[in-house]
Amino acid sequence: MSTPDTADLRVRLDLSYDGAAFAGWAAQPGLRTVQGTLEEALATVLRLPSVRLTVAGRTDAGVHARGQVAHVDVPARAWVAVPGRSDRTPGEALVVRLAGVLGRGGSPRGASDIVVHRAVAAPTGFDARFAAVWRRYAYRIADDVACRDPLRRHDVVWHGRALDVAGMDAAAQHLLGEHDFAAYCKPREGATTIRTLLDLRWRRGPAGEPDAGLVVASVRADAFCHSMVRALVGACLAVGEGRRPVGWPAQVLATGLRDAAVTVAPAHGLTLEEVAYPADHELTARAVQARARRVLPAP
Repeated sequence: MSTPDTADLRVRLDLSYDGAAFAGWAAQPGLRTVQGTLEEALATVLRLPSVRLTVAGRTDAGVHARGQVAHVDVPARAWVAVPGRSDRTPGEALVVRLAGVLGRGGSPRGASDIVVHRAVAAPTGFDARFAAVWRRYAYRIADDVACRDPLRRHDVVWHGRALDVAGMDAAAQHLLGEHDFAAYCKPREGATTIRTLLDLRWRRGPAGEPDAGLVVASVRADAFCHSMVRALVGACLAVGEGRRPVGWPAQVLATGLRDAAVTVAPAHGLTLEEVAYPADHELTARAVQARARRVLPAP
């Protein structure tokens, strides 16, 4: 029987990372991963043998995150002990102490390729993965040498041909809605490939913005399957280069089969920008809904 000081407390973490030096999010033996690195740091700060993170979106090797969300269940006693003798809240203290652990040996000194920006006790029903209502990614391309910034070469793809952004955006609109995206996913046994693509827009960044001159896709869906965003980007690139007509990505989607002509775009151009959650009183219901097996309605 648990007591107040031994009962688990769920903590929400908001974090960012540069995916260049990681073999993806998921912990893998012998490889440096975001999950493995952060779990080790959390266990150190919380003085626990181990911890287990659940994440909103499991990013692939080389993919970055600016707005990733995760949760971890820890004993309440470990949470309240984090501040020590300081006057910080447990969340504030955890953020500061994680920065110190993650920044050890960093170059420049104290720097890290993972930053936890916020840590708070999560509301009842919160689940970083299943309670999310949508995830938003951005994909960035420099199709003009004048827009190539060597300081951003790790998160922007340098493309050798000028792109028809209007054509790419027109092609993307035919992919919106709830579909079986098997043609754009790497299948995983027992996992559904049915997703609802809420938004996929291409634009060229206007002057004065951080992405000025870049070709940027904003992609938002209730969830994504493995390699889905990068495959969608690859199909749109074929249109943007003039190799395929505007309707081709939708034709590929309708087949339900992977097409060798769809090139999966490079990982480093992709960044998880934002994860959205419903109001606190809707969290439990959303998690139940997300866990349910999805099927498409009969035609």
